[in-house]
Amino acid sequence: VLSQPDRPSGRGRSVKASPIKQLALDMGVRVEQPETLLDKNLAKQWGSKPDLLIVVAYGLLLPKWMLSWPRLGCVNIHASLLPRWRGAAPIQYAILAGDDVTGITIMKMQECLDVGSVCGQSVLNIGAQETAGELHDRLAALGADVLDEILPDLLRGSIKGKAQDEKSATYAPRITKADSAIDWGLSAKDIERRVRAFNPWPISDSLLSDGRRLRIWQAKALSSRVSTAPGSVIMAGRSGIDVATGEGILRILRVQEPSGNVMSAEAYLAAHPLKGAAFGGK
Repeated sequence: VLSQPDRPSGRGRSVKASPIKQLALDMGVRVEQPETLLDKNLAKQWGSKPDLLIVVAYGLLLPKWMLSWPRLGCVNIHASLLPRWRGAAPIQYAILAGDDVTGITIMKMQECLDVGSVCGQSVLNIGAQETAGELHDRLAALGADVLDEILPDLLRGSIKGKAQDEKSATYAPRITKADSAIDWGLSAKDIERRVRAFNPWPISDSLLSDGRRLRIWQAKALSSRVSTAPGSVIMAGRSGIDVATGEGILRILRVQEPSGNVMSAEAYLAAHPLKGAAFGGK
């Protein structure tokens, strides 16, 4: 098993092994964690030539020597219906775009990112309130099922693959922490999608007019029309915090203060009234 080197993670930033590394160690499988894949001598160090390399969210582009190293090449399990949403963040972009469906693609890998021929696909509906984290977990399970179904044919070399339609390609570049800031001039529906797409990371957030920062874990777009300035708190009570947007109202349901716990909007309001407050401060 190849896995990236152990990295700091979590609030404490303690160094942890990746889940795949831990699983491999538990099963007694050899694990390699090179800092870079550019050294062609790695193949000699690792010994035997593999039949097939299966790549899932490895996080680095494979160099040319590695793509041709296995007898049957390399395949990638990608969390979208390629050629839609090539790139690092297909799950998030499917939600941001309001897609009703997504899925899993298993493709033969080439030097360019996510352009290889398709060996298998399976479609999955996206839930109306589903977060990126929830969708990730369902797609991970689906990917394992699809791989299990076609792996015998891959090992026999009987799957030739179907070329992707380049004209239909869309791209999903890497999400950054800067993407978390909410633009209240957007529509309530667009902001709701961003809240879902950026959960569990980087989590949408916004400053209040008094300088307080809130991370927004769950929200729902309401169809109500509004003439109040975007970011204005219209109502704050047991049902949530209703905020005016560029189009419609966003009801905030779950929030978190910096370094605090995630809580319902109602629980937050019990200690932090928002009378006369507005979002969008600097």
